[in-house]
Amino acid sequence: MIVGIEGTIEHKEPTLVHVNTNGLVYEVFISLQSYGAITGERVKLHTSHIIREDAQLLYGFIEKSEKVLFERLVKISGVGPKVGMAICSTFTASQFGEVIATGDITRLKRVPGIGPKSAGRILVELNGFDAVLSEEGSMANPAASEASMALESLGFKKEQIAKVLSICSATDTPGLVKEALKKLQTL
Repeated sequence: MIVGIEGTIEHKEPTLVHVNTNGLVYEVFISLQSYGAITGERVKLHTSHIIREDAQLLYGFIEKSEKVLFERLVKISGVGPKVGMAICSTFTASQFGEVIATGDITRLKRVPGIGPKSAGRILVELNGFDAVLSEEGSMANPAASEASMALESLGFKKEQIAKVLSICSATDTPGLVKEALKKLQTL
């Protein structure tokens, strides 16, 4: 089982990259979130290795929380890797955690390939999984987690907070809170 890959990017498209690791080139399917995060020549991806009767496929993610989300999604009946990647391309792990927490079926139906039945099944199957996603996300970025709790204690809604924090450029907790407060005033 391949759980990670690190190497030089030889080819990059919005849905896949070719990663050269010491002369062996792997095709790794990526989400649009990961595509946007890959900026350099070298890359390190958390991977999910899916073995089917007719193929062995690698799905790569910059963030570990995105990999956790993808692997949980593909375990749901009727949700395959294609739909899992569509969800990961549409939402960050923390945004999807909010969709689950609020039971927002309308937002989930916006994902290509997901209708009302699939959206309902996903929300039922992943009930309570938002806590796992927020735990993964807070381990990855404790400053964002602390800023989110601070803004929540000031009375802002989780959905607004996540939206604003995703576009903030600060990296420390006080900087994130200041920048988010300025952006929240304009909403």
